[in-house]
Amino acid sequence: MLWSDPDPDAEPPEELRRTQVMLRRLGVLMALAMVVAMALLGMDTLPP
Repeated sequence: MLWSDPDPDAEPPEELRRTQVMLRRLGVLMALAMVVAMALLGMDTLPP
């Protein structure tokens, strides 16, 4: 282990933790939006 490596037991800063949570939520939201968009586009191609 190098002297410059961060302490593995140290908690990440609060700002970093909030950013990670926000990005995780954004990823889930984007995945859900893609599923809805594909479902809507798929319905347009169904024969009447």
